[in-house]
Amino acid sequence: MSNNLLRLSPQPLYAQIKDALRQRILDGTYAPHSQMPSEHELCATFRVSRITVRQALGDLQKEGLIFRLHGKGTFVSKPKAFQNVTSLQGFAEAMSSMGYEIVNRLLSFRIVKADRRQASRLQLPEGAPLVEIHRVRLLNREPVSLECTWVPESIGKRLANADLATRDIFLILENDCGVSLGHADVTIDAILADDEIVTALGIEEGAPVLRIERLTHDATGRPIDYEFLYFRGDAFQYRLRTDRNKPQPRTRTQP
Repeated sequence: MSNNLLRLSPQPLYAQIKDALRQRILDGTYAPHSQMPSEHELCATFRVSRITVRQALGDLQKEGLIFRLHGKGTFVSKPKAFQNVTSLQGFAEAMSSMGYEIVNRLLSFRIVKADRRQASRLQLPEGAPLVEIHRVRLLNREPVSLECTWVPESIGKRLANADLATRDIFLILENDCGVSLGHADVTIDAILADDEIVTALGIEEGAPVLRIERLTHDATGRPIDYEFLYFRGDAFQYRLRTDRNKPQPRTRTQP
């Protein structure tokens, strides 16, 4: 972008520089983990003051596109994959539609007895047989999440011969088992990685991970799938949109 175009645009200079740098990050001109040009170089390129460049870089840092290392400079962040939680989708279903390659590593598939929490969530007696499935989800061949799922034995037996290495359980339930999904209750928090998560995701012990607790119901409202999803905090994010419900104007009634 030439300096003349910068001057002619109605946008503030820092916003134009921010947009230009963002585009270079997104199109790969500045690769992940590469060092950004220095403030001095950016000042010379765009022929603007250091204050303007710092304002543009500050906004990019707030967006998570760059990060600073004291005494070393500014670097491009590794982009995070994200999934919107405004609709009920499996991980592979959401990621594949965005062009990512998804592969699953099946760690275990076994029958267990429901503990008190699992039984309560799935509305089953404590000790009822459940099928427990542990999978690592690989995003572009890098481990990004550990998925621990519990389903009633009657459903789990039908998953035994399914292709759990490449398919979402949601899609298997719908397409192979004829189960119509309805809604899910989702809770999101952060925890520190334990031994199982460390081994599965290749991260350091005690590293922060995003934990998703999800209870999925069929179209009749019956809970059928209870799971914990553990995501690497440096590689993934959940996004949602919330709207403010504005009160409807009251209509006047005639006396």
